[in-house]
Amino acid sequence: MGKRKSKRVSTPAPKRRGQSRLVIYVVAVAAVAILALALTLMRSGPESQSSPATATSNAAVRAGYEVVASYPHDPDAYTQGLLWFDGGFYESTGLFGHSTLRRVEFPSGKVLKSFSLAPDIFGEGLALANDRLIQLTWQSHRGFVYERESFKLLREFSYATEGWGITFDGKSLIMSDGSSTLMFLDPESFQATRRLNVTMNGAPVQELNELEFIDGEIWSNVWLTDRIVRIDPATGHVTSYLDMTGLLPEAQRRDSDDVLNGIAYDPDAKRIFVGGKRWPKLFEIKLK
Repeated sequence: MGKRKSKRVSTPAPKRRGQSRLVIYVVAVAAVAILALALTLMRSGPESQSSPATATSNAAVRAGYEVVASYPHDPDAYTQGLLWFDGGFYESTGLFGHSTLRRVEFPSGKVLKSFSLAPDIFGEGLALANDRLIQLTWQSHRGFVYERESFKLLREFSYATEGWGITFDGKSLIMSDGSSTLMFLDPESFQATRRLNVTMNGAPVQELNELEFIDGEIWSNVWLTDRIVRIDPATGHVTSYLDMTGLLPEAQRRDSDDVLNGIAYDPDAKRIFVGGKRWPKLFEIKLK
């Protein structure tokens, strides 16, 4: 009996050995798990570190430029729209009682032809599409279509917003209304086909003004600044911007709203021209 009892007492020993094996097994599994986790973190480290870099790479950068030349410009022209075609400029000027559509000789700046709008019309942006000039007006909700060579008025169209800037990308007219949204229009019906929200580093860009389509990008003046933003037409993101502060010194400006405005592009010679409201000069610039 006693031996049986001693055996019975000694029987828990195998259980203790089983518990030891279990503890060893658990520790081994945990060690393997920790090692696997460490390897995973090591592999994922570069990827996780690249994420902030990717986000940073989407931030708009300041683009450098240099002034190539300057040319005379009518200091009374309140430039609203500017475009290059066939060796010279077409320009739309604003202000009530002073709004015009004009052909400007290059490089002299001489006005070769001018058409005056009604005194109650404030001229705005200008685009050339299929040999027709399209001119916006500010708050009249009226757009005008002219035959390019003769300035003959072909038709009018209307829009619900204000009119600020307009350009042509080869397929659609792109129009600004002073907000952060650009509107794409069919060049025949002038009906909206698409809207593009413009952001810079995640924030809306308000006061988008005069527009120009340059090598697949939308360039836009920002009202009351000397800044031009370059917009990806697919996403609306500002990829870069030009700070042109000091391009025309403040001493040569008549008023506080005589700011940078007017962008024209010569696609054949790859030349970019910029001007301003009542600026006595147009500047040819080159990106660095």
